[in-house]
Amino acid sequence: MNPNENFMPRFRTREELEAHQLKGLQWTVAHAYNGSPDYRNKFDLAGVTPDDIRSLDDLRRLPFTTADDLRAGYPFPLRCVPFEKIVRIHSSSGTTGKRKNLCYTQKDVDDWAHFFARCYRMAGVTEKDRVQIAVGYGVWTAGVGFQAACEKVGAMALPAGPGNVDLQCQFMLDLQSTVLCCTASMGLLLAEEINRRGLTDLVNVRKVIYGSERSSQSMRQKISSLLGGAELFDITGLTELYGPGTGIECPDHDCIHYWADYYLLEILNPETLEPVEAGEWGEMVVTTLAKEAVPLIRYRTHDITRILPGECSCGSIMPRHSRIMGRTDDMFIFRAVNIYPSHIDTIISSIPGLGSEYQIHLTRDAAERGNMRIVTEISEQENMADCQPLAAVLSKKIKRELMVTPEVELVPYGSLPRSERKSQRVFDTRIQDSII
Repeated sequence: MNPNENFMPRFRTREELEAHQLKGLQWTVAHAYNGSPDYRNKFDLAGVTPDDIRSLDDLRRLPFTTADDLRAGYPFPLRCVPFEKIVRIHSSSGTTGKRKNLCYTQKDVDDWAHFFARCYRMAGVTEKDRVQIAVGYGVWTAGVGFQAACEKVGAMALPAGPGNVDLQCQFMLDLQSTVLCCTASMGLLLAEEINRRGLTDLVNVRKVIYGSERSSQSMRQKISSLLGGAELFDITGLTELYGPGTGIECPDHDCIHYWADYYLLEILNPETLEPVEAGEWGEMVVTTLAKEAVPLIRYRTHDITRILPGECSCGSIMPRHSRIMGRTDDMFIFRAVNIYPSHIDTIISSIPGLGSEYQIHLTRDAAERGNMRIVTEISEQENMADCQPLAAVLSKKIKRELMVTPEVELVPYGSLPRSERKSQRVFDTRIQDSII
C-alpha cells in the first residue's frame, strides 16, 4: 500500500478530463445499446445510435432513465452483461415496495472501491487511522462500500454496523477510533452519548464522515463540538450510482467534489428537463462512464443541487456541486431509510379499522434528534375508544417493514383536511437553517 496514493486521476487540465469523459460516454452508449434490449429500445425510440455520440453535447440527445425502468426490469433491470460476469447484487427500496436491484461486475466493485478510497484520502484518512463504520450492512451499499474503501487505503476498519450505542461507545473508547462513518442522525446520537457519559476527553474521534441524509450547519457544529472539535465531511452517493462515495467535501469544506471521471452530472429544470444556468438549482441527472453491469444513462435522481462554477480553493480539478437541498419527488430519508409516503399508505391500508387519510410529520427536538409522527384517521365505522390499540399495531408494523419506529397518533374520521388536489402528506421541518 502506497501511503502517498490519493486515487485521483492523472488529469491536469479540464480538457484532459473532458476527453476522458467523451471516451467514457461513447463506450457506455455502445455498451448499453449492444448489451441491453431495454436500452436498445429506448435509443431506437429516441432515434439515436452509438455512432451519433461525437461530443459531450450529444449527451442531450439520449433518452432519460428513471426508477420506473429499474422497477420494470426487476429483478435484474437494465442488465448489460452475462450473468457469469455479475459478482454482486445490491438493493434499495422503491416506491411500490419492489426493490431496486443493481448488479455489479468485478470491475464495477473495483472501481467503486477505488473512487471511494479517493473520498477517504480527500478527508485526510491514512493507514494510521482506525475507522469505525456505523452504517448498515446487508443488501445495502453502505457498510460494504465504506469497509472496502477503508481497507484499500490501508486504514483499520471497525465494522460496528448501525445502532447499539453501548457497543459504539465501547469501540470509540477501547479501540480509540479516529474516524467515525455514520448518518448525520447517528453522529449526533453518538456525540450526545459520548458527552453524557463524560467520555469526550477520552475518545479520539478526529473526523466524522457522514451521509445519507440532509444536515444543517447547526447540526454539524453540534456534532463537532460534542466530539471535541471533530472535523465533518459530507459524503454523497446512491445505490443506482455504485453506492456511497461518489463525492465528498474537501478539507476547505466548500461543498462537494464529485468524481467526474466516473460519471457526468447534469442539472436540469425538473419541469422542462432543460439545463439550468450555471449556479442555479435543479435536478441532478447522472450518466456513468465506466459502469459495466448496469450503466446509467441520464438517470433522474430527483435530488436537488447546483453546480458550483470555478475552481475550489483546495486546488482539486474535480468539479463541485452543493450539498443536496431536497428532492423533486415525495421520497424522504429518515434515519438512513429511503421512505415513500406510498410505503406508509400501504401499511395503513392493511390494518382494519384505520382510514385512508394520514400525515407524516418529521421534526427535530431541542437536542437535534429526528422524530417521525404519523397522524392517521380511524375508519368511518369505528370509534376512538375501540381503536386506540391500533396505534401500537401500526407502529410495530412500520418498524418491521421499514426499520424505523414512529410515534403514532389516531384522530377521528374526517379530522384531516381534504383537497381537490394532491393532499400534502409529508411535513418536514427538520432543517431550519442553511445547509450550504
